[in-house]
Amino acid sequence: MRSSPTRWRERSGRPPHARASWPQRGRTDPTDAEEPMSAITFVVETLLSLALFVVLARLLLQWTRADFRNPLCQAVVSITNPLILPLRRVLPPIGKLDTASVIAVLMVAVLDVACIFALHGVGFPPPLLWLRAVLGEIARTLLWTYLSAIFLYALLSLIAPGGYSPLQSVLGTVCEPVLRPIRRLIPAVAGLDLSPLWAIIAIQAILILMR
Repeated sequence: MRSSPTRWRERSGRPPHARASWPQRGRTDPTDAEEPMSAITFVVETLLSLALFVVLARLLLQWTRADFRNPLCQAVVSITNPLILPLRRVLPPIGKLDTASVIAVLMVAVLDVACIFALHGVGFPPPLLWLRAVLGEIARTLLWTYLSAIFLYALLSLIAPGGYSPLQSVLGTVCEPVLRPIRRLIPAVAGLDLSPLWAIIAIQAILILMR
């Protein structure tokens, strides 16, 4: 026996002729128009963040006197040379300070912040706020760089203690200036070096305070 339309409505809560509401051509959700812009914003911000990371990495490698014969160091140099070398022609080093690399970091950070303001529809801020945003972006990138480097350095030390790899060599050179003072304050526990753990905790706390 077939169920009557009345019983069908009682069970389903809608008339038998009702159909699923498929999206209709020509009618768009307001959020649909925002999705491409969000994707573009994500791509631009990611590329600029990577550019700032690479330029800052070169400055860190110079500051820590890393071995530039290392393949990873050579890769960083090759990527950043198109920006650094033209600046170095007009900005010679001052002592041990590579002013071209410093200016390159500032330039990329300014471009990064400007694109973020533009993509999010924010007008040109006051100079003091602009400077604060640029310095904050550099500081956050530096902290995230050290956070990632220390984590990888500790992980590689646990996986292959006493081993050698180009990555481990570079990470050790970059991380030691941060880890060495912590080792002096907090000695190893049962032969286990906990300085990377304390460094990661400290960096995370600073990042939280910077929000």
